[in-house]
Amino acid sequence: MSRYVLDTNIVLGLLKGAPYARYVLDAYQPFSAPNISIQSIVTLAELEAMGFRRQWGTPRLEKLNQLLRKIPLQDINHPAIIRQYVEIDAYRHNGHPDQKLPQGQSAFSMGDNDIWIAATAAALKASLLTTDKDFLPLHGVFLDVVWIDQQGMQ
Repeated sequence: MSRYVLDTNIVLGLLKGAPYARYVLDAYQPFSAPNISIQSIVTLAELEAMGFRRQWGTPRLEKLNQLLRKIPLQDINHPAIIRQYVEIDAYRHNGHPDQKLPQGQSAFSMGDNDIWIAATAAALKASLLTTDKDFLPLHGVFLDVVWIDQQGMQ
């Protein structure tokens, strides 16, 4: 059994039927038992904001809602997720007392939403499926990051 947190770009790729999303379905089988897939409430908010900004029509919003109903939602209001957020944020600024950035790296850029998503995966001991390289500095330190090269699958 594998447990996955699906990053926003993976859910968006599933919505669009992107080649990299088909690869994720085939290679990782995130919706096939005994595997479990989860989405952060942050992903839900990002997708709803994107749909609002881009004025997605009813058919696309319906398709999004059907997809989102398949993926259990994890709130971030949980002590373990908040603790992971604190630690990952300290790490990205090279201020973590126990985890130091690799030699020569002083800090790295990662948005707060991405930290919440990573913290969710770390707290749930789930692999993060993503196409975003911003998560890679966290791989093996706080969580397992499975980076999908969407450019190589078009």
